[in-house]
Amino acid sequence: MQCQVAPGLPRFSIVGLPDKAVSESRERVQAALSAMGLSLPPKRITINLSPADLPKDGSHYDLPIALALLAAMGVTDAEQLGDWIAVGELSLDGRVVASPGVLIAALHASTVEAGLICPAQQGSEAKWASGVPVLAPRGLVSLLAHLKGSQVLPDPVRGTIEESAPVTDLKQVKGQETSKRALEIAAAGGKEPARIMPSRHPSRTHTGRSAGGFDGAIRRRTARFGQDQPRTPIPRAAPFGQYGGVDGRWAEGPARRSQPCAPRRVVS
Repeated sequence: MQCQVAPGLPRFSIVGLPDKAVSESRERVQAALSAMGLSLPPKRITINLSPADLPKDGSHYDLPIALALLAAMGVTDAEQLGDWIAVGELSLDGRVVASPGVLIAALHASTVEAGLICPAQQGSEAKWASGVPVLAPRGLVSLLAHLKGSQVLPDPVRGTIEESAPVTDLKQVKGQETSKRALEIAAAGGKEPARIMPSRHPSRTHTGRSAGGFDGAIRRRTARFGQDQPRTPIPRAAPFGQYGGVDGRWAEGPARRSQPCAPRRVVS
């Protein structure tokens, strides 16, 4: 993130292949600074999203754009911000609101040995990336006060995971040792087995399926497939949780069980 405040006609430009949400951050940033009692200088302001040849999308660029602009205006120290990665959307009153991709940014910050600035609602999510200093302000005012040393933001606490016991278990199926053994081997290897039966088998017909029988036994076994897999250790599970953080499905921690796909009757 680069910002230049240069002499010229007043203008606020964002370059570097921004999408519509990133381009609209100009209005959100300007309104957030106005809510803090600050106004943009009557100069030419250019924000460069580097690398400039890669498309940028998402509202999480609001916070880094605002911080880069504040540093260019001399409100905060630019060298101090160089040790931090910032993500978050800004509301018009200067609050930092939640945005997708915080865990991805935290994992990247851990790789480059930098700190992370993120919304207060997602501080516990960012703490899943071990060893990363995290600042989780509720607004720009509290963040600037922390950077200037007049206020100390509380350190976020990593959330706890309370997993409920699986409703179904392969142990509930009595007998049928051969088929259960096959499912256990498939689950141990992370494979999705296929259900193969003769084309004229009664379970392929509507009558056979509605009557239960052999097809019902298959359904009872496959419904329990993969439920007895061990939990993934947290250091290994955290990188996989980034996918849930992107689309907003993050709860209190990364998914620690990998549920294989249920065996299918046909192959497409």
